[in-house]
Amino acid sequence: MSLGPAAGVIGTRNATAVHGDRASRARFAILLLAILLVATVLFSLASGASNASALALVRGWLLATSSADPISIRDGIIVYDIRLPRVIMGVLIGAALAVSGAVLQGLFRNPLADPGLVGVSAGSSLGAVSVIVLGASTLAPLTEMFGTFALPLAAFVGGLVTTLVLYRVATRQGRTSVATMLLAGIAIAALAMALTGILIFMADDRQLRDLTFWQLGSLAGATWQKIGAVAPIIVVALATTPFVAGGLNALALGEATAGHLGIPVQRLKYIAILSVSAAVGASVSVSGGIGFVGIVVPHLLRLLIGPDNRYLLPASALLGASMLLLADAVSRTIVAPAELPIGIVTATVGAPFFLWILLRRRGILDL
Repeated sequence: MSLGPAAGVIGTRNATAVHGDRASRARFAILLLAILLVATVLFSLASGASNASALALVRGWLLATSSADPISIRDGIIVYDIRLPRVIMGVLIGAALAVSGAVLQGLFRNPLADPGLVGVSAGSSLGAVSVIVLGASTLAPLTEMFGTFALPLAAFVGGLVTTLVLYRVATRQGRTSVATMLLAGIAIAALAMALTGILIFMADDRQLRDLTFWQLGSLAGATWQKIGAVAPIIVVALATTPFVAGGLNALALGEATAGHLGIPVQRLKYIAILSVSAAVGASVSVSGGIGFVGIVVPHLLRLLIGPDNRYLLPASALLGASMLLLADAVSRTIVAPAELPIGIVTATVGAPFFLWILLRRRGILDL
């Protein structure tokens, strides 16, 4: 599904004339980011409150002694039943949040767009909390019909509705007002959080304990079953992004110009919105609210490799996955054997970064 023959080359001539050709640098950066992700995965498998060693387990397998060694059996349970699902979930969610942020920024043509800041994550949380609290009563037919997919489906619907509302409110005659986008995102998030608060008030003690930790963001609940439920959604959503990359490059010139260049603008919008809603909804349904990944990662990469979405989107997936795994490793070890919610770690880094972006743009924004 291609979005037009001109999509892949839009804007490259002017960028080359002013900044030089960044394609080689971008490809090299993607290679380095892939190596960084592999190293981060290995580090995450080896770190934690327990001293279980993935290398020792592999060595035991090679020497065919692990079945007779209780320590190796314990390490196997820790590494493959606890840490490995958590690492895979972290890779999926980190990539989903970072790419969703980059796609939203390209769609709104502004680097301040982020699923957490503009209300998409709040809408997804509302859908997920609805299933958690009402899944055994009002929404019982939904949970019975879709089983383990009911939670990510509800989160997807919540994210989709908030994204559509935000886009309609912030965009007029093909132009997106940054101030309107941020203010509308705050209003949408506040409304979603108010409705979520009502549901939390209705929750019982067991649900309340789960929701309190879940809202702060965590990968602690990662299991192979949850991966099976959300991985297909996230993978399909991320697989659509290469088809919108060139179109987002063209959209940077304006919707009218992109249309004249042969880009099906409306189809581009629909694909982008559906992809973001699916990726964010699936992520929120299993990890809760993890903010600022979608704004920090794409902005850092634009400074390094430029704004070409053909390279920015895959690079965002790699760096987002690595960043979330590192944040998770910090959350698991900084107060070990207890665990700090990962949303606190990402907010500690992301909030000052967001303020820095605002200060850099204070001559443009008039909020």
